[in-house]
Amino acid sequence: MGMTPDYAGRAFAGRGFRPQGLQSLRLTARLALLGLLGLLGLLPACGPGSGEGLRGQVTIDGSSSTYPIAEAAAEEFQLRTPRVVVAVGRSGTRGGFERFCRGATDVATASRPITGAEDARCAANGIEYLELPVALDGLSLIVNPQNTFVDCLTVEELRRIWRPGSTVRTWRDVRAELPPVPIQLYGPGTDSGTFDFFTEAIMGEMGASRADFHASEDDNVLVRGLMGDRNSLGYFGFAYAAEYAGRLKLLGVDGGEGEGCVLPGAETIREGRYAPLSRRLFIYVNEASLQRPGTRAFMDYFMTHAPEFIPPSGLFTLPEHVYRENLGLLERAAAAAEGEAGHE
Repeated sequence: MGMTPDYAGRAFAGRGFRPQGLQSLRLTARLALLGLLGLLGLLPACGPGSGEGLRGQVTIDGSSSTYPIAEAAAEEFQLRTPRVVVAVGRSGTRGGFERFCRGATDVATASRPITGAEDARCAANGIEYLELPVALDGLSLIVNPQNTFVDCLTVEELRRIWRPGSTVRTWRDVRAELPPVPIQLYGPGTDSGTFDFFTEAIMGEMGASRADFHASEDDNVLVRGLMGDRNSLGYFGFAYAAEYAGRLKLLGVDGGEGEGCVLPGAETIREGRYAPLSRRLFIYVNEASLQRPGTRAFMDYFMTHAPEFIPPSGLFTLPEHVYRENLGLLERAAAAAEGEAGHE
């Protein structure tokens, strides 16, 4: 698949990213405050377009890379529409699609496009959906900051390290001038869309990877492992790498296209020069769920305000016209669903 972006997004400052635990605590506290104010009769009266009368639940699951923006959107939406509960999970892109395609969730977040097999499972269960691009990201290669002997890896070196059956055990196995110290590998688990994207981009085949590495769908677990292991090498989304700048070391990638060694960053990711590890992130919404006013309102809110809450999450916004087009798709899908319901 052509994963390298050919459009210009808006850069971000990589600040304010909050790990899952802090976001969840903040959301819980704010919702508790809303409940208390409601009991005391101190909430402002609802006006037109403020969520008056909306209630229900929206269920979201999928990518850990996309999780921060889904949670941020849910948090802000619920402050405005407290009777619509938005539950956000992060079981990984593959796990999110598994639940979505059997009708267990309304929305799937994904760090790669849906596969043919996943699309077939959705079709078999009568799930029709919209695919909505929502943000840009880049996978980052990470080593411990005590690693002073490597600053860049080529795609071919990455293939030799990560391919199935790899015999690379030390850094010297990667390159003759590197020290003969054991290399400890960290990466997303096999349910992660980041794992799928990395293996397809580097190996040319989704899921093709050696199995003897420290794996987790939780990026915080990978961060802790890399910070505690001076001979480590790992990969995950750029958002976490930016958040831990100074405590982790970014490596450049030589994609073999004449650019030389390129570090991930605002300009290199959005311009597609950080190849082949730049990518789009997606949201998939069940069209039937758009018949529920709460789900439709949440999706409209998400796409309207995405350029505001994506940058603090450590990701990159897409051009504004993409979000306008997404809103148009949501409107047409909801109208079509209402029309079909009216003819039943």
